[in-house]
Amino acid sequence: MVSWMLISFPMKILMVGWQGMLGADLLKVFGPKHQLFTPSLEELDITKPDQCRVWLDRCRPDAVICAAALTDVDYCESHAEEAFLVNGEGMGYLAKACAEADCPAVHYSTDYIFDGRKKEAYLEEDAPNPLSVYGKSKLRGEELLREYLPEHLILRISWLFGHNGKNFIRTILNLARTNAQLRVVDDQRGGPTYTRDVACCTARLLAAGCRGTYHVTNSGTCTWYELACKTIEWAGIQDVHVTPVTTSEYPRSAPRPANSVLANARLAREGFPMLQSWPLAVQEYLREM
Repeated sequence: MVSWMLISFPMKILMVGWQGMLGADLLKVFGPKHQLFTPSLEELDITKPDQCRVWLDRCRPDAVICAAALTDVDYCESHAEEAFLVNGEGMGYLAKACAEADCPAVHYSTDYIFDGRKKEAYLEEDAPNPLSVYGKSKLRGEELLREYLPEHLILRISWLFGHNGKNFIRTILNLARTNAQLRVVDDQRGGPTYTRDVACCTARLLAAGCRGTYHVTNSGTCTWYELACKTIEWAGIQDVHVTPVTTSEYPRSAPRPANSVLANARLAREGFPMLQSWPLAVQEYLREM
């Protein structure tokens, strides 16, 4: 069980990648209680080691939270060098700078580091075997962070949705408003995860002084087809027919794992509350759109 001796004093936090979908909610969650440093991408590009060192030296933060990443899975497949630079080596540069400044870092990884062949949900201790360039580059980022910075917190997340960026739910809503027929993959299963819930869990884990690797997803699982059907139903959109298809019928540039389900085993083992169920999270998201 976790000690629950939470850090209650305001922290100085260097927020990297705050412009993205997850970053926007990290700002909302951490902003009211902590002093945030929010350099622009031009000011702090994690692929530039000198910039990483300058900002760590300038801010002297109590922690770095890095939500910067190249997340377009299909783009990464055809731009491997860029993907590994941002998701892999960039995280390594930031980790080295944090180590020199004696500063812990929070990093977000992905379900795509697994190959999806396991029948059960993936545990934090399961061996990675990514299928795609995106998954391989994110795994490289994990490895470099562990190598250079013992004081780290890696949070693996999956099927992310939020208000500040493109995501599957927003795409389905846009398509459903202009198309009466949709085709959605039904043989890939995962855990839809709300950025706001991830941000709140990040704050809880950081305040508790946690280190190492955790899986952080909303509770429950579904397929992309099931998520699409529920999204359309809960949004009140009428007269749209969704047809389930297989992955082979809907080919994409990058291979996807058939099973992306992450077990939040370490959160449960250490006594942290589980994130709300994905249906409740999606309905909350839809109400606020």
